Amino acid sequence: MKPNDFSDVRVLVTGGAGFIGSALIWALNRRGCEDIVVCDILGTDEKWRNLGTLRFADYVEAETLLPKLESGALGKFDLILHMGACSSTTERDASYLIRNNYAFTKDLCAWALACKTRFVYASSAATYGDGSAGMSDAPSQLERLQPLNMYGYSKHLFDLHAQRAGFLNKIVGLKYFNVYGPNENHKSDMRSLVNKSHAQVQNEDVIHLFKSYRKDYCDGEQKRDFLYVKDAVAMTLHLAATRKAGGLFNIGSGQARTWIDLANAVFAALERKPRIKFIEMPASIRDKYQYFTQADITKLRAAGYKAKITSLEDAVADYVRNYLVPGVHLSPSTA
Repeated sequence: MKPNDFSDVRVLVTGGAGFIGSALIWALNRRGCEDIVVCDILGTDEKWRNLGTLRFADYVEAETLLPKLESGALGKFDLILHMGACSSTTERDASYLIRNNYAFTKDLCAWALACKTRFVYASSAATYGDGSAGMSDAPSQLERLQPLNMYGYSKHLFDLHAQRAGFLNKIVGLKYFNVYGPNENHKSDMRSLVNKSHAQVQNEDVIHLFKSYRKDYCDGEQKRDFLYVKDAVAMTLHLAATRKAGGLFNIGSGQARTWIDLANAVFAALERKPRIKFIEMPASIRDKYQYFTQADITKLRAAGYKAKITSLEDAVADYVRNYLVPGVHLSPSTA
């Protein structure tokens, strides 16, 4: 297993029909890997369309995965990319999040460790909360973090479990920041602003941004670490293939940009004059809203990831012009 050659690797991708999961399968296909088992809960939404252009060996529903692994029905894997989770930051069913995001991850990781299978899983930048405890992926900082919502807490619980149980350095946990790009159409309200605003500009010639409710941030000047999904999966597979890499890693661009920057990049990609309207933020999320996120990617770079990260403007242009406008998904035949 090498960062750019997965041709001899057998991989299990959970959440494989989802946004980052399907992008990982796309990236694996482009690195010569088709011996992939996809696991997900297809349900009634349209995420199955993300799989249409991809090449993989088998598909299993999530509820049958652990029994099939434990019985040996699925055989052995060299690598598990565990992206499957409820990723809604507004989900209020805490019991569901514990079962789906925490307990399932514990059981799957235990199986992987027992079988000596490389285990890479999605944590989240939501574990950092308001950022007052910093956004360092150093293990010494983990106990200090205070997530703002139950989604972030469910991810944080497994990070803590792995550290306290003493095996965090044997696996890789990825703290994805604001990832955007192709194959996110099914995510409804959890779609990126790029995806949502493309339709707004086409229909209304305007982009709506939330007002600020803090005096130290002007409207639209709240900042996020925006990362193109193509960069996110390249970082993920680099760490998967780097056996010496272990523990938690921030997956971001390393540069915070404003929502206005993002909106202007969308207008530029569509060759439209910028027109932004500031709207009220729903009261239900005002006290849980992150005003600033920026990944410290020093640890990622130290693990040997040298690739240049796509600029916000170039990434948005690629996404809008080559995927949103023509209405296509990621395909292994295209870069």
